[in-house]
Amino acid sequence: MAIGERIHHFRLLRGFTQKYLGQQLGFSDSQADVRIAQYEKGARSPKEKYLNALADIFEVSPHALAVPDIDSYVGLMHTLFTLEDLYGLHIDEIDGELCLRLDKSKGTTYLSMFDMFHEWQEQAEKLKSGEITQEEYDQWRYNYPKNAK
Repeated sequence: MAIGERIHHFRLLRGFTQKYLGQQLGFSDSQADVRIAQYEKGARSPKEKYLNALADIFEVSPHALAVPDIDSYVGLMHTLFTLEDLYGLHIDEIDGELCLRLDKSKGTTYLSMFDMFHEWQEQAEKLKSGEITQEEYDQWRYNYPKNAK
């Protein structure tokens, strides 16, 4: 999902209009909605200061906005291939089910990724068991790693 789609997602999640969001970023009344529309459509990308300001307004980490471009299955596959190269994430099969696994031979990379994945799994399990709400789970995800252990 491109950054514009993430901005759109969080804007709607928070119930903001394009004009309101643009005004919060400091754009004039006449330019506020135009600029946000440009961001959402991908015609413009926000500069880092606006990206950080958007994250603050949405109460999320800037990382939640600047996700890799996975608009297509091919883009997603190439993102996964990059994760394989950089972090040792591999595809495997267990009991006839496809799964992603971490490569233990990657040493400290494996340990770091294991810890992060384990935190994610714990939060997902809390959601599944009803211990936390979807809103609390989303708050954890969208602010990661700020709310991480």
